[in-house]
Amino acid sequence: MKFRPLHDRVVVRRLNAEEKTSGGIIIPDTAKEKPMEGEIVAAGPGARNEQGQITALDVKAGDRVLFGKWSGTEVKIDGEELLIMKETDIMGIIEGQPAETKKAA
Repeated sequence: MKFRPLHDRVVVRRLNAEEKTSGGIIIPDTAKEKPMEGEIVAAGPGARNEQGQITALDVKAGDRVLFGKWSGTEVKIDGEELLIMKETDIMGIIEGQPAETKKAA
């Protein structure tokens, strides 16, 4: 991918949601909500503070994150649907679980 986000923006790949409920019921595509979990693909250098210094981001490429339902702007880069959002749209980093390699449909 030849895309570098600017300032405090990040590029996120949505991770697939579960296809079954805990009771074993299969959820059809039309009833699925878009997942609010994703993996950081790329991150900008950071935002400038009032003194003009760059403040580094708390997230980095490869981090698994949770973000708001309506966060970000959907874009298509190299045929893959991704989200571009500000770091402030990210609610937190999910630790202890490796990111899935599947992408959302």
